[in-house]
Amino acid sequence: MAKNNKVVIFVMGVSGSGKSTIGRMLADALHLPFFDGDDYHPMGNVAKMKAGIPLEDADRYSWLNRLHDLAIETLKQNGGVIACSALKESYRKILMNGIEQNVKWIFLDGDFDLIKKRMESRQSHYMPAKLLESQFNTLEIPSYATRIPIDATPESIVEHIMKELEY
Repeated sequence: MAKNNKVVIFVMGVSGSGKSTIGRMLADALHLPFFDGDDYHPMGNVAKMKAGIPLEDADRYSWLNRLHDLAIETLKQNGGVIACSALKESYRKILMNGIEQNVKWIFLDGDFDLIKKRMESRQSHYMPAKLLESQFNTLEIPSYATRIPIDATPESIVEHIMKELEY
């Protein structure tokens, strides 16, 4: 990929896969702004997740549309990196509607036990580990995403992504 192409890179995966950490580090390496999709959830969604209630499709639509608008605004600048679970194909279609040619997908791929262990050890996040199973049940892995295993250090993961994106 040419370095001067404006692109939005979505770092996707289930909760606890490292989207925020990897997304932030990738954005820093590419000198692009980073946006954490969790920061754009409506308060009602956050309250539901804190209570251990999985979000339904209807809960996600306003959030996905906000992130789509953010992606468009980001492309008007120099591009950016957005961390977002984007678990279903229908969600990804909303996120990249009209900007498909300027979107790259990075799927952070890890097994249930590894991610559950990570979730149980993290502090101050509203998503409880008990919702992880619902995330895996919802996940539709996109064939067009660059699939990155998460069983390495964050630095190694970012280095792998940079090689895959040809930076």
